[in-house]
Amino acid sequence: MAYFIDIPTIKDDRGSLSVLEKLLPFEIKRVYFIHGAGGSKRGGHRHKESVQATICVHGSVEIMCDNGKEQVNFLLDSPEKCLMLEPQDWHVMHNFSSDAVLLVLASNYYDKSDYIYEGYK
Repeated sequence: MAYFIDIPTIKDDRGSLSVLEKLLPFEIKRVYFIHGAGGSKRGGHRHKESVQATICVHGSVEIMCDNGKEQVNFLLDSPEKCLMLEPQDWHVMHNFSSDAVLLVLASNYYDKSDYIYEGYK
């Protein structure tokens, strides 16, 4: 099942600096971000191999995950939280705030054959 990783953050009067160095359990091969999603839903799939680290760097978004055994809704509302999505986590991103920016770091390059669009029964 998906799980949170706390991102180490250094705060002072100049602002905050959050660092992902040596934190993720994979080498980053793909980076993308979702913005301007408004009331849309994104995702609606799981993967055969890819692991993803999701960080809402601005605003908030909810991610519903279903691993075939349990279904959990996660709230991402801080750039200091990273939600790890395992390949078996069928996920839907929803309830994007109007200013949400969701950063995704993936363990694999894009490969359409890695996607499974059928949810668990």
